[in-house]
Amino acid sequence: MIQLQNLSLRRGGQLLLEAVSVRIPPGQKVGVVGANGCGKSSLFALLRGELHADAGEALVPSAWRVAHVAQQTPSGARPAIELVLDGDQELRRIEAELAAAEAAADGVRVAELHGRLEAIDGYGAPSRAARLLHGLGFAPGDEQRSVDSYSGGWRMRLALARTLMGRSDLLLLDEPTNHLDLDAVIWLEGWLRTYPGTLLLISHDRDFLDAIVDQTLHIEGRGLQLYAGNYSAFERQRAERLAQQQAAYERQQREVAQIHQFIERFRAKATKARQAQSRIKALQRMEQLAPAHVDSPFRFGFPPLGTLPHPLLRLEEAVAGYDARPVLSGIDLSLVPGDRIGLLGPNGAGKSTLVKLLADHIPLLAGRREPAQGLRIGYFAQHQVDQLRPDDSPLVHLQRLDPRASEQELRDFLGGFGFAGDRALAPVAPLSGGEKARLVLALLVRQRPGLLLLDEPTNHLDLEMRHALAAALQGYDGALVLVSHDRHLLRITTDRLLLVDGGRIADFDGDLDDYPAWLANRAAAERSTGGPDRDGGSRKEQRRQDALARQRLQPLKRRLKDLDARLTGLSERRLDLERRLADPDLYAPEAKGQLLALLEEKRCVDEELVDVETDWLEVSEALEQLGSSTS
Repeated sequence: MIQLQNLSLRRGGQLLLEAVSVRIPPGQKVGVVGANGCGKSSLFALLRGELHADAGEALVPSAWRVAHVAQQTPSGARPAIELVLDGDQELRRIEAELAAAEAAADGVRVAELHGRLEAIDGYGAPSRAARLLHGLGFAPGDEQRSVDSYSGGWRMRLALARTLMGRSDLLLLDEPTNHLDLDAVIWLEGWLRTYPGTLLLISHDRDFLDAIVDQTLHIEGRGLQLYAGNYSAFERQRAERLAQQQAAYERQQREVAQIHQFIERFRAKATKARQAQSRIKALQRMEQLAPAHVDSPFRFGFPPLGTLPHPLLRLEEAVAGYDARPVLSGIDLSLVPGDRIGLLGPNGAGKSTLVKLLADHIPLLAGRREPAQGLRIGYFAQHQVDQLRPDDSPLVHLQRLDPRASEQELRDFLGGFGFAGDRALAPVAPLSGGEKARLVLALLVRQRPGLLLLDEPTNHLDLEMRHALAAALQGYDGALVLVSHDRHLLRITTDRLLLVDGGRIADFDGDLDDYPAWLANRAAAERSTGGPDRDGGSRKEQRRQDALARQRLQPLKRRLKDLDARLTGLSERRLDLERRLADPDLYAPEAKGQLLALLEEKRCVDEELVDVETDWLEVSEALEQLGSSTS
């Protein structure tokens, strides 16, 4: 059991924790959350024994093996798999002892060590290491490449694989999904769910936290509070507390109104019933949790763009790649104002290549790229963060972009991104990765782009900034194309999913929750050595299922027609009630009874409309699925 007893902790001159006490039983999976700088990483350093408490005690069982990802980027000419195998320290210790025993020709000792190697599955260690690498996105054969041949992001994946390879009782993971794509995040999520030890996890990915943790440790105001349940449960509990405060409630209502407007706009444009239903549920959840972020330091939005051209950008039979080698071919894509597109696909399939082509950062190999005249493109990628001028302040960066604006206007704008007061005037060089990413986003918003291309924008962003970005994107008038391993951001900001795979781009048949199954089926198909049907069924059975599906089409179509008529009638009733409620005479004291009656009728109509819309989405989804299965 981990025990913090009346603990106080300083880092430098800053008091991070003051007289806190908490107990974490063995085997628990705990999400550690809190604002940047509150002390999450310092708490991990304390548990690793690298920091000492200023008062009180931090007790970790002495027999526990503690594992964490080293901050130093690994390097060297050794094969990557050898680095990963280093994570199993017991394996390496036995191997060293075995080499010494063989050199000494000590047969008894050699036999004993081979027995120990067998007991810890040492002979299967290379296979386990290769599976870890494959799960984290490395292609078969990559395990023999030297560590130095990989970029910084891929070396961090190697460091994570090395940590997971180890045998541990306590696993401390600080933002493990940084540098991972969505496929690797989904794999890591599954691995951590089965981890048998105690897990403390710092992450700003709420879907990732929700799927793994069963407790949430919140650091706020130099205090610690342990909540039962995953991150969503923590948000709900915290939201209930904050919503009781009148000032917080008023701010929440403004955010709820914005979300409602976006839901209505989305419903009008939804083309896929399954995605529509998933999206509306996610937005309604965001509405419920808005109070949990009411005290966020980040507040910004995209300004209105006015009339935009239609289309904004068009690709026709486009071919994209590098050094005359195609990565994607036959791309036909037209982007119009209001498009919200999320890109899915395996690592290396070409998602970033497509975004670079849209941004005009790589040339076409063939086909046509036609942007609208005067189109402003806002493009976020990790290399933009690296291109900030280290000696200049956030204010100077913004003044260079918008020289006509007053200093006060720009400082007010920067305040919404967390650069208030002297922070707006300090050099960029010492800023953290998350702070630099916030500055790049501020510069993008200030450009008023008609097309926004975001390639992993949430790397290093904390939960509050991710929430603010999601809220701002709901008010954005232009077209959005998003690549992200943050499924919550994808779910609430996109309404069309494109699958990038096999050198082609196509609409993804399903919603985001279907993507893990698609990945699993794809992996199974790759492993398959043949057989009558990769889906496990015969053609005769498929024809029988198709016939049954066709029989079910007609009643669904009739049901959908009835629901359409009810939606039309209810919408007209609601519009009539809204017109009547807009009458000023209705709010005179003598008309109070009539007003209350109309408000109650409006409430009933609104509730019925929500129920009918939900039924319409479910029937539409079923009809779409059956229609595609019989086509």
